[in-house]
Amino acid sequence: MSKRWKATWVLCAVAACGLSVAWPLQDPERISAAAAVVSAVIALFGVLSGWASRAGRSRAPSSSRQVAEAAEALARTVRRQWEDEATLRQLYDPEPLPVVWSDCSDPGVSDHRRLVGTAVVCRADDPQQLAAAFGALARRRLVVLGPAGSGKTTFAVLLLLALLRTRSDGDPVPVLFSLSSFDPARESAGTWLRRRVAVDYPALADTENYGAGVIEDLLTEHRLIPVLDGLDELPEQRRAAALASLNDTVPAHTPLVLTCRTDDYVRAVAESGILTGAAVLEPAPVRAGDALALLKLATPPGPRQRGWNALAEHLDHQPQAPAAQALTSPLMVALARSVYADNDNDPAELADTRRFPTAADIERHLLDALIPTLYGRARRQHPGCSWDPRQAHRHLAWFAAGLHAQGTYDLMWWQLYRWTPALAGPWRRAGTWALVTCLGLLLTTSLLVAVLDVPSWSEGLQWYPLSAMEALINVPVLGIGGLIAVRERSLARTAAVAALLSLSGGLAALPAALYYYHGLFGPVLVAAIGFVCFSLWLCMLGAGGLPSPPRMPSRSRPARRGRSRQLIRALVIVAGVAAISETVFAGYTFAGYETALPTGTVPWGLTIGAAVGAGLAALDWVRGPSTADEVATASSSVQADRLISLISGAACAVVFNIPDGIMRAVVSWSPYNPLRTTVFAAVIGLFHGGFLGAGVALPAHSWPHYTLARLILAARGRLPWRLQAFLADAHRLGILRRVGPVYQFRHARLQHHLATRPRLPAPRAGRRPDRPRPVRTPFG
Repeated sequence: MSKRWKATWVLCAVAACGLSVAWPLQDPERISAAAAVVSAVIALFGVLSGWASRAGRSRAPSSSRQVAEAAEALARTVRRQWEDEATLRQLYDPEPLPVVWSDCSDPGVSDHRRLVGTAVVCRADDPQQLAAAFGALARRRLVVLGPAGSGKTTFAVLLLLALLRTRSDGDPVPVLFSLSSFDPARESAGTWLRRRVAVDYPALADTENYGAGVIEDLLTEHRLIPVLDGLDELPEQRRAAALASLNDTVPAHTPLVLTCRTDDYVRAVAESGILTGAAVLEPAPVRAGDALALLKLATPPGPRQRGWNALAEHLDHQPQAPAAQALTSPLMVALARSVYADNDNDPAELADTRRFPTAADIERHLLDALIPTLYGRARRQHPGCSWDPRQAHRHLAWFAAGLHAQGTYDLMWWQLYRWTPALAGPWRRAGTWALVTCLGLLLTTSLLVAVLDVPSWSEGLQWYPLSAMEALINVPVLGIGGLIAVRERSLARTAAVAALLSLSGGLAALPAALYYYHGLFGPVLVAAIGFVCFSLWLCMLGAGGLPSPPRMPSRSRPARRGRSRQLIRALVIVAGVAAISETVFAGYTFAGYETALPTGTVPWGLTIGAAVGAGLAALDWVRGPSTADEVATASSSVQADRLISLISGAACAVVFNIPDGIMRAVVSWSPYNPLRTTVFAAVIGLFHGGFLGAGVALPAHSWPHYTLARLILAARGRLPWRLQAFLADAHRLGILRRVGPVYQFRHARLQHHLATRPRLPAPRAGRRPDRPRPVRTPFG
């Protein structure tokens, strides 16, 4: 039994004894029931702490069979993931661009030939040649260099698919990761890689089938080939440190693929040294004839071929024309296909040297035309189910400006709250959540006052200021929690930090308690404040973390296998908590204290314990690891985090509101109108306690912050109301790409162009067009 588990039980016992001694001294006839219920909740937390500590116990390591099964399942998942992505990116439609890759001419960026292996020359459109060239390397380590738009990421995806298609049982599995989320100052490359595998492929968290150490075993036994894309996407000051961390924490014989822009890699190597044992490739420029041949194949036969023929004739007469220079870049070839080959636009306009005097002008033209062309085509195909091109361009430009301002390429939905001034800082976030809680409490109070038979109008009005004062509990809890969470997220100290936050919440509840108890000081007031503190502590630990946005979203979800085992486990939890609750409740009755709850056939201890136990069983069920062979996407991660957020919020609301409602009912009991006053106070207390408990539990997850930020930004016109549908549509059209749960623009050049290009508003009738306006960033 761990120290934290023992300390929790000792604290529960002390709190139970304190309630048993202090509360009945005041008014045994009315307080005994509340003490019984709160004692049941304390017993519940003892069960909860034992369940939570289960996650920290060591489990048996993965067997060889489990590691092999995990590798095969991962290979299927990765291949399905990137086959779909290659289809969206049109990498094989009609065929890959025949870019030739060979050893880098700069001898200072690669290791000794003896450590690297034979010289490498391969074509990107030949999968067999790609797989053979990589397999011929001595350590199967490769660095892919090239200027912006040279097809480095495309080469990495083609190599990954080639290795998967030629893979035999037992061969390592290539897995692609974006390096933009790696911070070498916070974690090592090995730690970051293990975390990314766990986050992007949650099926490997199935400890029942694969064991607890399967990710570590996959990496240690060289059953994974990390394909790390975009060293240049890291801030400049991190690149050399990231390269050094790869050398220091990833064994030198581990297969590895790394992509980076040439100039950035040369500077990083000058500071930290080469990547040990890695060959270094760079591409040859694309020939204009190969580019035009591919573009003609991508265009349906017929009149639309005439534009390409006219452009080809122009390039035959002027081989150094701006169009010929532009088409040496794989990125420009891909953009030309999207703008011309898949649409009715005429590519012959690229031969107009007066309109496009330089290759940069053609590049800007293609980038400008990409979004209107793709969304215009989608709207023609599906008039009622597509986005307006100008509106879509505005939203994407806003995203690009925000990413550019933050110095990142990753569009992470769980970080969207940082883009919203009302949620960016801890105290602003605390005030916003307090306002939301206050509005919910006031709305609930208004509905209940209107629906229930309120004893008197003045008694109904007293609940409105109480609602506002109770909402202040969230301010210190979320504000201080946000400050502490920046520095401390360790599970070992969560209980201590939660105790500090619950104490601050209890002090913030003092004005509401004084108002509710009519300014009376004494043991009842102290017990009420102590109850609030303890309930807040329960809610924070029950929610699984401090009330501040986590670094990553929750990846747990209801287990899809072993449902009978999950059902038995849930029944055991509910029965155990109900039995504890009924035992404590019967103990008070046996001791001679009459209960304020109605006597009769209703077993109150079993009823209350079963309700609270059901909440605990729901938490236990939803936090089981996913067992499906799937990859985490933005949509699936939003759904998983939303589910655990809602169930955690509901369970913590049960933990808080049942004793809170009964306590209010007991204290508000009136001998002149006992039934009406007690019922009204109990119902108000149930809803108020539910809001307060959920208000502490929900901010511990990503989805509530994301939802609040999305609604605020959509109301301001910055984002569409159906944000995930919009992002998925942009991904389907090829404007965005997806790596796990993260979206990125298809190329950094497109993001930079959208972020810095002036936005031309639609001209109004009878007026001259407005001057170009720069895109406002989310922070300006």
